[in-house]
Amino acid sequence: MKKILLSTLAAFALTTTAFAGVNSQTGCGLGAVLIKDDSSALMLALQATTNATSGIQTFGITSGTSGCKKTKFVMNERASEFVASNMDILAKEISVGHGESLDTLAELLEVQNRVAFEAELQANYNSIYTSQNVEMSDVLDNIATI
Repeated sequence: MKKILLSTLAAFALTTTAFAGVNSQTGCGLGAVLIKDDSSALMLALQATTNATSGIQTFGITSGTSGCKKTKFVMNERASEFVASNMDILAKEISVGHGESLDTLAELLEVQNRVAFEAELQANYNSIYTSQNVEMSDVLDNIATI
């Protein structure tokens, strides 16, 4: 009985995600789908916690479900998750052309020449981060084209 109930809830959550909007503060995922109220810090914390503990946010990012925008080019799940979790620090490190998070991204993408990779990203910073509100999927797509 528990399996049936859980399966029904999961199916419901996945079918309602097609109509879900992305919350700009906590992102997409099960938390943003189930908890629509984002008027207080408590509700935002509940959204973020639900996103983090459910594991659906990562799936949503790579598959385009749960209110997430699907990337045009998914490098790999680990790289996608890493970029989603480190958007701000990656922006800073790409702008200066080096850093620990940038090294980690190069490793996740299996880049052979890290120095050239980091220099190329730095030279194309404005093409990667096209606006202050750029989304993770756009950053990944922009890195892929460079």
